[in-house]
Amino acid sequence: MKRKRRKKQPPEQGVKPQKRVLTPRIGFVYGLVFLSLTSLIVRLGYLQIGKGSTLRQEAMTTSLTKIPVMPARGWMFDRNGNLLAYDQPIYSVYLTRMKNQNDQAMADQLAPWFNTTPAHVLQLMQAQQGYATIPLFKNITPKQLALIEENHSNFPGLNVVADSQRIYPNGDLAGQALGYVGPITPGNQKQYPNYLPSQSVGETGLEAEYESLLQGKVGYQVVENNIGGTPVKNVGYSPAPTSGDNLVLTLDGRLQAEAQQQMQNLVTSSAFSSSITQGAAVVLNVHTGGVLAMVSYPYLDPNWYTNGSFVKHAHYLQTSGAQMNNVIYGALYPGSTVKLANLITGLTYGAITPSTTIYDTNWTMIGTSLRHGDGAAGLTGVLKAVAISDDTFFYHLGLNLGQWIGSTATTGGSQPAGMSYTHWLHTDFAKGITELFQGEANFGLGQLTGIDLPGEQKGSFYIENSTKNYIEVPLNLQKAEQAIKNTGRFVNYGTPVDLAFGAIGQSQEFTPIELAQYVATIANGGERLQPHLLKEVLPPEAQPANNAGVKPIKVFKPVVQKKLNINPAYLQLAQQGMWGVCNLPYGTAAGSFMNAPYQAAGKTGTAQIYMNGHKEYNSVFIGYAPYNNPQIAVAVMIPGAGYGAQTAVPLARQLMDDYFKEHHEFFPKSQWQNPQIPATWKQSSAYTVPEQSH
Repeated sequence: MKRKRRKKQPPEQGVKPQKRVLTPRIGFVYGLVFLSLTSLIVRLGYLQIGKGSTLRQEAMTTSLTKIPVMPARGWMFDRNGNLLAYDQPIYSVYLTRMKNQNDQAMADQLAPWFNTTPAHVLQLMQAQQGYATIPLFKNITPKQLALIEENHSNFPGLNVVADSQRIYPNGDLAGQALGYVGPITPGNQKQYPNYLPSQSVGETGLEAEYESLLQGKVGYQVVENNIGGTPVKNVGYSPAPTSGDNLVLTLDGRLQAEAQQQMQNLVTSSAFSSSITQGAAVVLNVHTGGVLAMVSYPYLDPNWYTNGSFVKHAHYLQTSGAQMNNVIYGALYPGSTVKLANLITGLTYGAITPSTTIYDTNWTMIGTSLRHGDGAAGLTGVLKAVAISDDTFFYHLGLNLGQWIGSTATTGGSQPAGMSYTHWLHTDFAKGITELFQGEANFGLGQLTGIDLPGEQKGSFYIENSTKNYIEVPLNLQKAEQAIKNTGRFVNYGTPVDLAFGAIGQSQEFTPIELAQYVATIANGGERLQPHLLKEVLPPEAQPANNAGVKPIKVFKPVVQKKLNINPAYLQLAQQGMWGVCNLPYGTAAGSFMNAPYQAAGKTGTAQIYMNGHKEYNSVFIGYAPYNNPQIAVAVMIPGAGYGAQTAVPLARQLMDDYFKEHHEFFPKSQWQNPQIPATWKQSSAYTVPEQSH
């Protein structure tokens, strides 16, 4: 049913409509508006008439200067939140060039305040001619600050600005890995086209690698100056400086400190202390490639480059080699550590089988060259050959790969019947030596690992040149393989001895980081992971200890460089052989590992090298633990330290122990360690010896 619309009744005649009455509230509002407008008009009149001349005079006699304010560089932390690098607030003196400025007079007065000469101050004042505002003095003292503030009228254009200085609170802890910062110089200014000359930049290590993340953005402090150039008021920032991002590293500060101290102990107390001039050790997470510890001896304190003490340590730095990171630089002979890769290669190409056995009399004739092993081992199969590091077994593996037939203790062997030596050299030998070396390269040996540090060098492969007095010459592996693929031959001047020496690690040079990646690949089942030091990137305000709810800008994810697809039976043989090295009574590393509360797997290496004109031994060890559930891989290389079992193995054992003590595994609770950098670190010899180097 529709409702009827009610008709509107017209007003009764004679009744007038009621008028709307203004309430008192509306009147009050109108009154406020009137008073406000009146006050504004009066104020404008006062400024225009009463203060106009004064304000016009101030506008004509003051100026604004924009002084660059350097951003705080991003902080670096270890994986447990230990602070490794940060920026400390300081005050610095900047000069804005003014017209008719008396540079000499200013230099004369400033020089005694800053303990320098007028000529030096004048040189600073006249540098960087293309910029209106330049830095003069950094990190001034409270007394110097007071002198500047009290004498502003005498120094037009001189300003004190909040600044920062890079601090490495743990001194030489992971010094080469962290790197250091320095000024932009004529030699590197082209690398930083959008930087101010006064900015500090990463020179080495992670400081250089992640410069773009750590740097931040320059801000500008606006300062009002009077007609004489004297600052009278800080107006504010336009824009404000932006701090750099914070980096969380994979490094374990506790493990790093223990590793550096153990290396220092070896250098000072080892029987080989007089011949050890360098050393390297690295610990990797086998599942991620993250670097847990990176030790490069001799040590370097990055603070020397930022706090002005570089000169005191100049002789040490120039003569010790401390500026080089020996983990990624300076490849050396790896010795028998390569036998694991060569074992897998020999099995893959049929040079040996899992049941191959030889009778080792300690001597092998190769052509006209008689070569010895490490002793007559008698009947030797695959697992024993790895455990005792039997050279003779691997001589035959290499010779078999290159089709050199018939070598015994008394017979030199030869190329296949009916084939000339030259033809064999360019075909079967070339194919065998490239297969051997490529098998190592598959594990990352002789290759750049891609670790996130500048200056990494890759290892090399060599053969002897019979036309040049048998000197070792580099073998271009890629070129050789391509030639064999295209033509079936590669012209070279090697010898059959190269096959034998290559099989035992005397014809190649690798870096410790390559060896660490290699053994980690064996441990994790055949995935070659890129080693890395960056774990995650946090925004400037976030720190690992208080970043709950803060999303990282970036998290490093494991990078698989190559899946080797190794025959599982062959990989297991290599792993079992490594277990024997550490756990069988005759294993070359058993003296250090048999009493461990966990089972480790490893391989020793010893190579002859020449250091400072003397023949020495390169002590090498690679390994992983635990054997049944690998967590970490370790590589140690100490030139001049004797056999691998004498020096490298005990250090590796200590590194593994420290790792498991910190992770509360295998050891009793009384031996557990916390993840903090030891409070006594700065009293340790690993810290004090380099610090006292001057």
